[in-house]
Amino acid sequence: MSSNDAPRRNGLLADLPELEWQRLAPQLEPVEMPLGKVLYEPGCTLSHIYFPTTAIVSLLYVMEDGASAEIAVVGFEGVVGIALFMGRETTPSRAVVQSAGQGYRLRAEILKDEFKRAGSMMHLLLRYTQALITQMGQTAACNRHHSLDQQLCRWLWRSLDRLQGNELVMTQELIANMLGVRREGVTEAALKLQKAELIHYARGHITIVYRDGLEKRTFECYDVVRKEYQRLLAVPLSRH
Repeated sequence: MSSNDAPRRNGLLADLPELEWQRLAPQLEPVEMPLGKVLYEPGCTLSHIYFPTTAIVSLLYVMEDGASAEIAVVGFEGVVGIALFMGRETTPSRAVVQSAGQGYRLRAEILKDEFKRAGSMMHLLLRYTQALITQMGQTAACNRHHSLDQQLCRWLWRSLDRLQGNELVMTQELIANMLGVRREGVTEAALKLQKAELIHYARGHITIVYRDGLEKRTFECYDVVRKEYQRLLAVPLSRH
């Protein structure tokens, strides 16, 4: 893939008709997304919308006391900053890079102008938003009804769907913030999965040992999300 086509590693950009792609391509800015980088904070005015290609971004809901919990993840299949086209320029969530990589960003005013054209970009973004809402609903249900190690399985699996390999680099603190639990809880859950020979966990490196076993522990809720993404978006959610 040439450097000019690199943005089309993002599924939404890849699905644009050629005319719209040629109009938008010169406006896309490449951005590095290192682990832990905050793309926006709650209440901040959004200046750009982000299209990850190899990075994964976590959307966190932040409470008044500073506590947070992940509500959704966005990878190559989606976009970060839906508030820009959903009627507001601010959001109560925080967007932080969960897995380092690259992406592209588009200035807010360009995105709004494109949305007003009511063309393919608008329809793609609305379909993606519906899929994202499904993911948020599934996350809420899983957090309410499943144990911590089951939640960790779900979190690992939806991260793997957006990566090409079987390894994640992630600190205990960041995982704890994603799941809204104490670091000790993450350690206990990870060791439980390691004992079951599903993962190998050491110093922030998580290697998936038995993918099928991990998937079985995600239950039917994540499968519902995956099917919804496949139904609504041209590019399947999983990269495997």
